Amino acid sequence: MKEIDARGLACPAPVLMAKSAIEDEKENRITVIVDNRASRENVSLFLESKQFTVSVEEKNGDFYVTGEGDGAAVSQEPAVAETSDADLKKIMIMVSTDRMGYGDDVLGLGLMVNFIRTLKEMGPELWRLVFVNNGVKLAITGSEVLDDLRFLESEGLHILVCGTCLDHFDLLEQKQIGQTTNMLDIVTAMQLADKVVNI
Repeated sequence: MKEIDARGLACPAPVLMAKSAIEDEKENRITVIVDNRASRENVSLFLESKQFTVSVEEKNGDFYVTGEGDGAAVSQEPAVAETSDADLKKIMIMVSTDRMGYGDDVLGLGLMVNFIRTLKEMGPELWRLVFVNNGVKLAITGSEVLDDLRFLESEGLHILVCGTCLDHFDLLEQKQIGQTTNMLDIVTAMQLADKVVNI
């Protein structure tokens, strides 16, 4: 049985670790240790979605989420028809803020960091990532998600960063990732995209 210590990690990290153990390492029985109720629920729901039988034990304030599969979900490779690049949807995500939602800025920043770190799960359908307005601050020196953005770019994602916005915030010299772009390029990308998601 594989044991994953995900204490101190915010979601979606514990779920992604469980996902990797099941899908990449083909583990049929895992225990994920988390230290908060949100992660306990999220890991449990994920394991159940993979047809694992789930049990939870609380020890000294930590939650031990154990999932046991029957082997079918792990051992069988799904029958997937080959798809060409032409069959993939082109999804463009436009990020206009460095925080997600309204109310608490610290929570909002944490949510945005988690969102960027989870984008790789979209796979090749993630076609363009565009930063405008306050969102450009995610692409500059000191950003918590620079390594994640570098990884996405290395996987072929085109990252566009609004030059007017960088100039407005006097951040042109601090841009670390992506192509400095203009509104014409952004509008053209929107026309070419199959779907545009605004954050």
